[in-house]
Amino acid sequence: MSDFVYGRWPVLECMRAGRRTIQKLLMAEGVSEKGVITDILQMAESKNIEIRRVPRRVMDDLAKEGNHQGVILRTEDYPYVELDDLLEIPTQRGEKPFFLALDLLKDPQNVGVLLRVADSVGVHGVIFQARRSVAVTPAVVAASSGAVEHLALAQVNNLVNALKRLKEQDVWIVGLDIGPNIPPLDRIDLNRSLTLVLGSEGEGMRRLVRDTCDMLATLPMRGAVDSLNVATAGSIALYSSWQARKWEGWVHAESHTDL
Repeated sequence: MSDFVYGRWPVLECMRAGRRTIQKLLMAEGVSEKGVITDILQMAESKNIEIRRVPRRVMDDLAKEGNHQGVILRTEDYPYVELDDLLEIPTQRGEKPFFLALDLLKDPQNVGVLLRVADSVGVHGVIFQARRSVAVTPAVVAASSGAVEHLALAQVNNLVNALKRLKEQDVWIVGLDIGPNIPPLDRIDLNRSLTLVLGSEGEGMRRLVRDTCDMLATLPMRGAVDSLNVATAGSIALYSSWQARKWEGWVHAESHTDL
C-alpha cells in the first residue's frame, strides 16, 4: 500500500525519522529551492530518494486540497506498533511510563496538534481504537508538522481492554473530564506511571472508558466559557504531566516555524 506525506516540515521529518520506506519525492514545478526546500533536497539525495518535478495541479490532486507547500512524499503506510511494544519503550529509556490514549477523536487537526505536543513532552506512545477514530492520515501528519513520524502509535481493537492491560502493568489511568466533584489537575499526582486519556470532541470519554480510569481530573476555569477544545485541554494536561516529572529529559533545542 502507498501513502502520501505533504508539507515541508512533515516531509522533512518523515525522511529524518527514517521509519517509512519512501518511494519518491514529488516537487512542484517552479518551487524556489531555498530554505527548508534545500534541506529536503539534500536529505532526499543523501538517502537516494528519487526526485520528480511535476505540475502543481498534480500535487493539488494528490494532497486533496491539503496545503502541500510544493512537496509530497510517496511512502509506504504509517508503521503502527503493538501495545506490548509501547510498554517496552519506557523500560528501554529507564523512565516511568508516560502514555496518551485518545477515545474516538475524529478531527485530524485536533489529533495532529495533540501528537505534536505528545512528541514535545516525551510521551512514550499513543493508543487509540482502530474503529471509529481518525487514523494517521496525511492531514494528521501535516497537522502534527511531522511529529507523528517520531512517535510510537498503537491501534487497538478495544481501547478499554488496552487500558486494562496497562493497569496490569501498574500504569495509572487518568481521564481528563469536566463536571462537578472532579478534582483539578494540580491536585492529582502525575509523577507516576501514567496514561492520560482524552475523550472525543463534544462527547468526551465513553462511559466504559471513564469507568476504567483510576481517577478523573479537570482543568479549572474562571471565564465565561466553561470548556476548552480537546487539543487545547489535552496540550495543557500533557505539559502539566511533564512538569510534574520535573521536565524529565529536557534539553534545549531550536524550534522551527511552520513555513
